[in-house]
Amino acid sequence: MAAGSPGTADGRDPDIILARLEVDYLRQLRYRVGERLCVRTRVLRLGRTSLTVRQELEQDGGVAIRADAVLVLFDFATDSSRPMTDAERTYWGGFLEAA
Repeated sequence: MAAGSPGTADGRDPDIILARLEVDYLRQLRYRVGERLCVRTRVLRLGRTSLTVRQELEQDGGVAIRADAVLVLFDFATDSSRPMTDAERTYWGGFLEAA
């Protein structure tokens, strides 16, 4: 989880797991010494117990790699998913892609 997000409040360890990762390699990347690449991140969907995040790596004005990750909020004490809190929904909703 991101620093400052509700899932890491009060020094807690992040309580989220990666359930699915889909990566599309759209075009070749070129290695250039000292070049800084742009990675754009946004939330695509908020569910009851999960969220889907998209990251796109750009070079030369185009997307070269696109990754969609499904992250599940998890209660390690009960070994099961847990519902998203209102605070978490508000936080992650701030990164939600406009429909």
